[in-house]
Amino acid sequence: MKYRDLQIQTQREPPNNARTEGFAFLVRAGYITRESESLPLGKLALVRLRDLSNDPHFMARLSLPAIGTEDEIYFPISPGSLQVIHCPACGYTASKELAQFRKTPLSPEAPLPIEKVSTPACNTIESLASFLNIPTEKTAKALMYTRVSDNQFVFVVVRGDMNISDAKLRNSVGEVRLASAEEIVCSGAVPGYASPVGLKNALITVDDLIPQSPNLVAGANEAGYHLMNTNYARDYLAEYVTDLAQAEEGETCNKCGNSLQVQSVIKLATRRGFEFDNLLLALAEIHHDEKGLTLPKSIAPFDVYLLHIAGKELDTRAKAEGIYNSLLGAGISVLFDDRDERAGVKFNDADLVGCPLRITVGEKNLKEGMVELKPRKEKESRIVPLDKLIEEIRT
Repeated sequence: MKYRDLQIQTQREPPNNARTEGFAFLVRAGYITRESESLPLGKLALVRLRDLSNDPHFMARLSLPAIGTEDEIYFPISPGSLQVIHCPACGYTASKELAQFRKTPLSPEAPLPIEKVSTPACNTIESLASFLNIPTEKTAKALMYTRVSDNQFVFVVVRGDMNISDAKLRNSVGEVRLASAEEIVCSGAVPGYASPVGLKNALITVDDLIPQSPNLVAGANEAGYHLMNTNYARDYLAEYVTDLAQAEEGETCNKCGNSLQVQSVIKLATRRGFEFDNLLLALAEIHHDEKGLTLPKSIAPFDVYLLHIAGKELDTRAKAEGIYNSLLGAGISVLFDDRDERAGVKFNDADLVGCPLRITVGEKNLKEGMVELKPRKEKESRIVPLDKLIEEIRT
């Protein structure tokens, strides 16, 4: 295909919204716009990837440092719109909201008598723990919702040192919304001082660590007061006891015991298929240098970038046109830079676009029946006889 037919517009400077080098080079090389919309060159690259995806070993051939599961594959990238929990030791990966981790129960204690204590202005876990001089894991955190399907009030308890995963809660009880002040009051709870003790008409749901956490401080359902030494089963029961806590950075992997990491990612594939735009971005992140893209032959939209340098005695463009047709006839895909531009501009654009090979048709070499062939990833070029060019390309 010819350069001018594709209307490629390269850029000397990265776009001001570029958050990664790969994205910047895709924009500068004319694959995509600043708004991530595919341009003609980018569309060809996506077609190439779609064709390759019919190979059952497609992902392995791409050699991307991907992470994931049988259901979803991700590419770690700092501005990624998704967050996953990943164990670098065993490879465990899951969305942050649904990831499991190894929870540490509190040390066993005999249940102590429940005791109501004054806790003025202690309507957060942090202020309560500070006032009572206890660690946050010795408190019970209350969260209140209403189930959308039937307006059932849902009272949730997790340990004070943990956060709830809304996704895990939805999987347990169904779609929910935050409870209104009126709904909270009707259940007998008091915001900031709520607990499941003594509630009415509430669907109580607790994290599975709560039954293993004795003598927790919980709200007294009275403003300015908390209950010391609440214990699951003795003081209240739940309809659901399940994993509700959200995994965080540094938690312990449930599979191998190593530390978990939070990683920002983009999604490359699901059971439904591939995310080809994201695949192209991931490939650009891996395959580039300071000059532009360095796409390997297996995934590049073109095998060869062909350009001519204007001569004084020979019509180098006409000769390049002949070479272009010969290569196409041999089944070699070619991007022919047919512009009347300076050599430096063409060389820079060739590096940006990132085809595996560059062929330069210049007057000096043509007089000797030769052209210059330069692999994109190599510093040195070599002079190749025209009658051996196709053989050299296929080597």
